[in-house]
Amino acid sequence: MLTGKQKSYLRSEAHHLQPIFQIGKGGLTEPIIKQIEEALEARELIKVSILQNCEEDKSEIAERLEEAGIDVAQVIGKILVLYKESKEKKRIVLP
Repeated sequence: MLTGKQKSYLRSEAHHLQPIFQIGKGGLTEPIIKQIEEALEARELIKVSILQNCEEDKSEIAERLEEAGIDVAQVIGKILVLYKESKEKKRIVLP
């Protein structure tokens, strides 16, 4: 679980990032979760956008990602900022 200070730091680090995943009509599926985990292993911090046609609520998606062991640093509009510490390519040092 991230502290407020850590979330704030991650938000500032993610500011310049572009979303690399889009969750659409199919919602959050297992293959998408697996791809997000792989991207997080490589990058540690990513943005995911939720499209207009997504039938799931953004808070439900955030909850399901947290259940999968992924930290949600921020939900802003239809964008989620996700963080997971990399096992092999650790670059981000949290305060």
